[in-house]
Amino acid sequence: MTGTLYGVGLGPGDPELMTVKAARLISEASVIAYHCARHGRSIARSVAEPYLREGQIEEKLVYPVTTETTDHPGGYEGAIADFYELSAKRLAEHLDAGRDVVLLCEGDPFFYGSYMYMHERLSGRFEAVVVPGVTSVSAAASVFGRPLVQRDEVLTVLPGTLPAPELARRLADTDAAAVLKLGRTFSSVREAFAEAGKLDDAVYVERATWGQQRIEPLASVDPSTVPYFSLALLPSPAYASRVSPAAPVPSPSSGGEVVVVGLGPAGPEWLTPEAAAELSAVEHIVGYGPYVARVPQKAGQQRHASGNRVEADRAREALDLAASGARVAVVSSGDPGVFAMASAVLEQVSLGHGTGVRVRIVPGVTAAQAAASRVGAPLGHDYCVLSLSDRLKPWEIIEKRLDAAGAADLVLALYNPASRSRTTQLADARAVLLRHRAASTPVVVARDVGGPEEDIRVTTLGELDPSTVDMRCLLIVGSSRTRSENGIVWTPRSY
Repeated sequence: MTGTLYGVGLGPGDPELMTVKAARLISEASVIAYHCARHGRSIARSVAEPYLREGQIEEKLVYPVTTETTDHPGGYEGAIADFYELSAKRLAEHLDAGRDVVLLCEGDPFFYGSYMYMHERLSGRFEAVVVPGVTSVSAAASVFGRPLVQRDEVLTVLPGTLPAPELARRLADTDAAAVLKLGRTFSSVREAFAEAGKLDDAVYVERATWGQQRIEPLASVDPSTVPYFSLALLPSPAYASRVSPAAPVPSPSSGGEVVVVGLGPAGPEWLTPEAAAELSAVEHIVGYGPYVARVPQKAGQQRHASGNRVEADRAREALDLAASGARVAVVSSGDPGVFAMASAVLEQVSLGHGTGVRVRIVPGVTAAQAAASRVGAPLGHDYCVLSLSDRLKPWEIIEKRLDAAGAADLVLALYNPASRSRTTQLADARAVLLRHRAASTPVVVARDVGGPEEDIRVTTLGELDPSTVDMRCLLIVGSSRTRSENGIVWTPRSY
């Protein structure tokens, strides 16, 4: 009979916040294991001490390195990996001998816990049981006396070791947050909160539930006083809005404006100087999550990311923000006036939303222009832009327009050619166009233009395989005059 490995969460530090199960297992175990630095003191052991008994074997798992340098040939990661292997062997000796081992872990074993490294090395050989514990995040909220999240709010847990720009982006995109692993990262974490415009709402909590706990506004903390056992907390904004005095609401005449901005088809190199200047000047960014993430972070700027199919909700949110006096940018990929947010915003204005709000449109490079540039000049003569999505218009209308464009011998730029739920439209569109075009008509299939997965293929209307096309593609179907030679596609300007 082999022993059982128990990863026991001790909670945030107060021994009375340990679970009943954790206390029982600690008192019953033959072996108590815990991590510690070279000085030999263990916070985990001090929390569990009221439940220890005489005669138990104690295994100190002493880290070979914490924050200092090492001469290990594999560097810090190599030294730690060797340490975990050696620690696993020591615990395995007890388990092989039939002794149950409790490995103590502050907080929760599977929440940034050191236990997980033993679990992945030993759970395949021995029975392994994890006992959850109260996390430092829950403890911090309880001692601060504010809810973490409520209703539909989103909580994001982040390590302070992330680069400040990435941390700022994620903080801007969430409602509530907890940032752990402070210590030496504190200055960059505070910088990220400032960049996200949320520094004044954040609180610093140190050693929550311990006798020496400390709580104060994040903005006022001296970085030199910050230990590892601390976190930055951004609690529920909805709760804060109810218990804090509301700020006066400016009138619409105080400068509220919505600017609908085209980001171009991909990265910052496709962004126009005019669009970049507008994005830098606004107080709020509203848009589909992946598009909002492409906007460079600016200090104090609030971000409002949402899903792909809530254009009307997005437009109303932007208009409501602007109605309170704010300057708001609604972002779209490509050009906002081409199957994008400009018409969605103007439609909501026509329905009575955002009374008194100014609305401006800032153009961007379209997906059709970007795709055409990769192969030459297929849009060199008259062309038609058409979406194959039947989510907002019936297929009968699409088919009628395809037939008319085909009969008129127009080059076609086809947006939204396919998706997981729309798998037949492109094949039907191809059949309609073949009524008017030769099978040898050049077709450009452009996927993720400007992005990391860019793929440009030139085929023909007869050989086009609809199964190779997805929502990230744009197609350009040539006219009877379009030429294709050695991967270069162009449409002559004269007939």
